[in-house]
Amino acid sequence: MENTKFRSGFATLIGRPNVGKSTLMNALIGQKIAITSNRPQTTRNRIQTVYTSKEGQIVFLDTPGIHKAKNKLGTYMVNVARRTMSDVDVIVWLVEPTDYIGAGERHIIEQLGKTKTPVILVINKIDTVRKDLLLTYIDVYSRQYDFAEIVPVSALKKDGLDVLLSCIMKYLPYGEPFYDEDTVTDQPMRQIVAELIREKALRCLEEEVPHGVAVTIEEMKFRRHIVDIEATIICERESHKGIIIGRQGAMLKKIGSLARPEIEDLVEKQVNLKLWVKVKKDWRDSDYLLKNFGYDPKDTE
Repeated sequence: MENTKFRSGFATLIGRPNVGKSTLMNALIGQKIAITSNRPQTTRNRIQTVYTSKEGQIVFLDTPGIHKAKNKLGTYMVNVARRTMSDVDVIVWLVEPTDYIGAGERHIIEQLGKTKTPVILVINKIDTVRKDLLLTYIDVYSRQYDFAEIVPVSALKKDGLDVLLSCIMKYLPYGEPFYDEDTVTDQPMRQIVAELIREKALRCLEEEVPHGVAVTIEEMKFRRHIVDIEATIICERESHKGIIIGRQGAMLKKIGSLARPEIEDLVEKQVNLKLWVKVKKDWRDSDYLLKNFGYDPKDTE
C-alpha cells in the first residue's frame, strides 16, 4: 500500500560553475560530503546525498556545473549534469543574485525547456546584495521561464534553507524512503577522502596549477585506533609536480595537514596520511585515464 503521508524522491542541483551548489548541498544535509573551492568546476561527478525528516526523504544529486567543455573531462561533466535533469522529480537551479542573464544562464534555460520536470529557481548568495534588489532579480528571472517556485537563500549563512526544503518536498511523490534515515551519502569512503585531499590541493595551489589535478587512494587500511591512507595527487606536467611538492616538500605537507583533520572527522579515527605526486600528461583528454580516475564516459550514455 502506498505511503500517503511520507514523500520520497529525487532532486538535482544544477547551475553554472561556482554558484554554490556544493555549499548548498552540504548545508542542507548538515554534513560535508561535496568539496568546495572558489574555483569553477570543482565537482566532477554526480554526488548523491540524502536528507530525511518526518515529512519525507529528498535524495539530492549534486552535479558538475554546466559549462562549455574544453576537453574530454569537461564533456563528461556536462553530460552527467544534463542526463541527471531527466532522471529526477524536481530540478533545483542555482543562480547568483543579478539582473543580468548571460549566455551561460540562457543555455541552461534552453536545456530546461526540453524537460517537463518542475524547476525551483534558487537565488543564492543573498547575503551579498541589498534586500530591496531581490524583487528585481526575481522579476527578471520569472520572465524567462515558468518556475514552480523561486526561493532566495544564502547557503553560506544557512538562510532560507527550511523554506527551500519545504518547497522541494511539495514536488516529490508519496512513498517509502529509498534509504535508511541515518544514510547521508552513497559515496564510497575512499572517494570522499580523495575529494577532500583534492579540495585542499585546489585551495593551497590557487592559480599556480590549473584544474588538471586528480587524487587516487592507493591504500586505506583500518587498524584498531588508526587509519593508514596512501594517496597520489595526479597532475599533467612536471612543472606542476614541483609546485605541488613545494620547496623541501612544504606544499605537500600543507595539503596533507589541512586534509587530515577533515578525514579524521569522517572516519572517526586518527589518520596516518601519506601523499605522493605523479605526472600523467594530458590525463583529462585520455579515455583510459579518465576511466581510471573514476570518470567513465559510459556512465553518461
